[in-house]
Amino acid sequence: MIVTVTPNPSVDWTLEVSELVRGAVHRISGEHQEPSGKGVNVSRALTHNAVPTLAVVPVGGPEGAELETLLRGEGVLFVAVPIRGRVRVNISVTEPDGFATKINAAGPTLHDDEVHALLNAAASAGSGADWVLGSGSLPRGVPADFYAQLGSAVRATGARLALDSSGQALVAGLAARPEVVKPNVEELAEAVGRSLPSIGDAVQAAEELRAQGARSVVVSLGRDGALLVDGEGALHAEAVVDDPKSTVGAGDALLAGYLAGRQRQNDDRFAALREAVAWGSGAVATPGSHVPVITDAHRRAVEITEDVQSERPLSSP
Repeated sequence: MIVTVTPNPSVDWTLEVSELVRGAVHRISGEHQEPSGKGVNVSRALTHNAVPTLAVVPVGGPEGAELETLLRGEGVLFVAVPIRGRVRVNISVTEPDGFATKINAAGPTLHDDEVHALLNAAASAGSGADWVLGSGSLPRGVPADFYAQLGSAVRATGARLALDSSGQALVAGLAARPEVVKPNVEELAEAVGRSLPSIGDAVQAAEELRAQGARSVVVSLGRDGALLVDGEGALHAEAVVDDPKSTVGAGDALLAGYLAGRQRQNDDRFAALREAVAWGSGAVATPGSHVPVITDAHRRAVEITEDVQSERPLSSP
């Protein structure tokens, strides 16, 4: 079982346009309404691929009721923690080449009792689980060390902690010594306080996160694939997507694949990274934030090397 904890979930509207032009009036060609938030997206991807998962989410207001309805509609098992505020609504505008422009709301303010209830729910759900994933931004009222507290709460359950966040929440969460953290390259650059123009720079930055507490670091590199940096060194994997549809949720799909791969393949690092990039590239080839059922064809498309090209420039986002 993989438990996900999303302190700031959302209801996401994805609007499809032929081209996004600032200040222009646009006619949409399609739209999708989906439950979202990093951890929620991970649970959705796992559910669609028959990997047992449970999502822990704070829920409040009519938007929270809509979030619950959408999760049930996709068959995602969840624990709802009641809050007094309202779940946020986010907007994504996608173009035919797969690029997405996101407008994310700040989300509700959580009170101390609600933060404690969320941690307690996570610890209860984590009992007997293989992984507990703390994922996403922190809403107002939640302390920056929330993920470190989450690590303490789940440690006694025997579950392993995974972390996918950014900024101070990511840096503070390293104190919990998570088994894996998954920043994208922009979040990794923010964490180390400098730009990362090459793959070698990203590897070095990942090593710095390991020195601060992470046992392994999976870095999503967008069009350049993904890195795994752990105690055995660095691996680089990528897969070509001929007809990209949307990048929304691709990093969450990649993390879902990595955790599923670790669970299914006895922690084989090559198999886990292959699974990660197969799931991420599958998501990019699918509209919205949906993840298809991953097949061996997706896995065969992934190329992995230990001979990391350190000088290779990273593509612009």
